[in-house]
Amino acid sequence: MREAFNEYLYISYRKIQAMTVAFFYYLFRILPIDDRKVVLSSFEGKQGYNCNPKYIAEELLRRNKTNHLPFKLVWLVNDTNRTFPNSIIVKKNNFWNRAYQLSTAAVWIDNHRKPLETRKRKKQLYIGTWHGAIGFKAVGELRGSSFPTIARLVSEHDSKLVDYFLSNSSWCSDMYRKAFFYEGEILKTGSPRCDIYREAEVARERILKEFQLPKGSKILIYAPTFRSGSQKTVMHTLAGGNRLSYEDLLETLAEKFKGDWHIFVRLHPGIKTRKFESDENNPRIIDITERDDVYDLIAASDLFISDYSSIAFDAATMRVPVFIFAEDLEDYIQERGNLLWNMEDLPFKVSYSNDELLRNIVEFDEMKYQTELEQFYKKVELLEDGRAGERVANFIESRRIGSS
Repeated sequence: MREAFNEYLYISYRKIQAMTVAFFYYLFRILPIDDRKVVLSSFEGKQGYNCNPKYIAEELLRRNKTNHLPFKLVWLVNDTNRTFPNSIIVKKNNFWNRAYQLSTAAVWIDNHRKPLETRKRKKQLYIGTWHGAIGFKAVGELRGSSFPTIARLVSEHDSKLVDYFLSNSSWCSDMYRKAFFYEGEILKTGSPRCDIYREAEVARERILKEFQLPKGSKILIYAPTFRSGSQKTVMHTLAGGNRLSYEDLLETLAEKFKGDWHIFVRLHPGIKTRKFESDENNPRIIDITERDDVYDLIAASDLFISDYSSIAFDAATMRVPVFIFAEDLEDYIQERGNLLWNMEDLPFKVSYSNDELLRNIVEFDEMKYQTELEQFYKKVELLEDGRAGERVANFIESRRIGSS
């Protein structure tokens, strides 16, 4: 009873706070909308230049070179020391900057949710890209009773603001409507962040240089997803047992695929406290958690391992072999709720222990994998042809507005 009352008080406080500070969004309406301004953000400003907003921005910047009315790109980010192209205006993601920049922009692009106080003007265009397309985890309303009340309020509020959600498949479009209380229009454009696979060879050369790896090196990316509460934030290399053994993995990769392998480990950026450990401090095991963008790394990689992260599906669209390491599946379901897929129905080999993962890698059949992948793509009606950013930019250009 007391917990319910405390939640009621908190929700009431958040609503009153939102209505109060929303006043400033209305105040900034005395200023005209800048037809050239596009305001972008990623993960509520907690991350830098990455995900779908980055690759939409890249396409707009390319067009600015020949556009007689170039776009003015403004990026809201918590840490302004993060690296951005010089042609992007970087602003601290605080309330005043959000209220001013959003109130005077022609276009908003975001892969997350806007705060409750956010208000949008009628002629503004808000494109929601979300940060996951096809995925394992239940999100939004699909989480059922585990979906917090405040998160529901924010989700409902944001979905009323969004003009268009971007989708890469019929499956994704259906999921958005069920999960996000969304009744608006959906643009099936593909995922701009996956366009990078068209430049895979260029990306590989750049990544090898960035990490000072020998030419011809092979890369495996291990990217476990977010967990609340019981998140294991320390990544150990253990011999045997159910935890991922990096040393055994390196040995198996060399035996199966030959070559000089390196493992890039990316812990979920949503984890507040992170620590990376390798028992042997092996230079072939590289922590990339703090790197803003992971998609150019995926495009440059040779193999991908995750547990329940939607990035696994993105890696698959780039034709990178994907393996699922689900050693804590039962615990994860108990904590997060049922997954959106039966793991065994997917084209990815699923492993529930370290030994099983190694065995699945040894037995991997590339031809069978690609065949099953194509069947899966037809099932979900996937669109990922490397031109998503172009489609989004075309749409934005077609919707240019005048000031109001």
